[in-house]
Amino acid sequence: MLENDYIKYDALGLAELVANGDVSAEELLSCAEQRCQNKNPALNAVVTPMWEQALTAIKNGLPAGPFRGVPMPLKDLGQHYQGVVTSNGSRLFADNVSDHDSTLVQRYKASGLVLSGKTNTPEFGLATTTEPVLHGPTRNPWSLEHSTGGSSGGAAAAVAAGMFPVAHASDGGGSIRIPASCCGLFGLKPTRGRVPLGPTAVEGWGGLSTTHVVSRSVRDSAALLDISAGPEAGSPYHAPHTAESFSSAALRPPKPLRIALCLKTFNGAQVTEEIRALTEQSAHTLESLGHHIEPIQHSFTPEIVRDAHGTLAISHIGAMLNGKQDALGRPLTERDIEHVTWTNFQSAQNVTGAQYAAAVSSIQRHGQMCASLFECYDLILTPTMACLPPAIGALNTMSEDAESYLNLLYQMIGFTALFNDTGNPAASLPLSISTGGLPVGCQLIADFGAEALLLSISQQISDAGFFTKFLS
Repeated sequence: MLENDYIKYDALGLAELVANGDVSAEELLSCAEQRCQNKNPALNAVVTPMWEQALTAIKNGLPAGPFRGVPMPLKDLGQHYQGVVTSNGSRLFADNVSDHDSTLVQRYKASGLVLSGKTNTPEFGLATTTEPVLHGPTRNPWSLEHSTGGSSGGAAAAVAAGMFPVAHASDGGGSIRIPASCCGLFGLKPTRGRVPLGPTAVEGWGGLSTTHVVSRSVRDSAALLDISAGPEAGSPYHAPHTAESFSSAALRPPKPLRIALCLKTFNGAQVTEEIRALTEQSAHTLESLGHHIEPIQHSFTPEIVRDAHGTLAISHIGAMLNGKQDALGRPLTERDIEHVTWTNFQSAQNVTGAQYAAAVSSIQRHGQMCASLFECYDLILTPTMACLPPAIGALNTMSEDAESYLNLLYQMIGFTALFNDTGNPAASLPLSISTGGLPVGCQLIADFGAEALLLSISQQISDAGFFTKFLS
């Protein structure tokens, strides 16, 4: 198979070629490697190639799963592949060789996927851009001077540049949806507890974080959710069971839906006029498909939204770093980690048990408020981000200018982070291009456990030809 043919297919399309004997897994791996050699030097998306491990897996015989022979990278955060470094984007973990496979990695392998590398991520997934000191910045395939977003920025760049048809990603405040928006991809954040995070963790950031993929096609996302969803031994909770497969749900066009349009961020950040206008165009697109759009004003308190999410996130980062310094037998210093991480680490030491409990209560209340919206509406439509993809360097994790950093950060997560609090499934859809030629996503949010509806309407929109053309 030629490289130009390889990039024409999504993951399921490539798997079908393998199943039919039209191409071998070795040929697909060779195409992925060649594409990476051509594109990655400029983009810095893949930071740990795993070509040898991938070839060994193929030679040992791949399971006859739905993705047999398809190459895919893992995000270098949280997910472990035995014998390969999981750096978490940090110099502090640069030599952290995993001694086991994560549950999700086991499920990926069982589906026939050929795990072929690790993608770049900001340190501990804390930034909404992918510019870690450890590996350097990942650049956007649409414009090398712009960010891919974060924290799954390496994954999004790898898919947008055609290195891989799909890539593993994770989301603790928008980290699947924001890179998907910045790079013109489909990015679904599943319901809390839908995909396991073990065996070394039972939940991420106190339930804020979950994991899935960024993809070029809706059907790939649906099929990958089919093979990854479901509790593991010891799961303290899990998402509601769905009798129908997500793949089947994606194929069934939805009935006319009631969709609430919200153009006001949940954390108080300002929305640019261009983003507002492009999201209103997306609303018209949905109306053209027979859905009813109703503008709404939400009643979430920005300060409480910001504080609750931040308290949970930094507390869990603090706990992880406290454990690391205990393992090292010495206190951490600012030389060990990036400035923004250090600031969060110091703040975490001052969080009291009462403050943490109050934050948990706040996000639970947010979930109740969100649930009440779905008594009136089937979906919520928002921008994915309140601003366009920022320039490389605009979010500098080594900067001491906290105000500028936070203002841009809040713009980027102003529509996404709330649904990490509530646990609702949410997806970024590639529906617009800015006047400057950058992709702009819109976000659809469904009721708790209702990924099937999100996949159904996303496939409907894609089938109607409204998705941004894949960048080749």
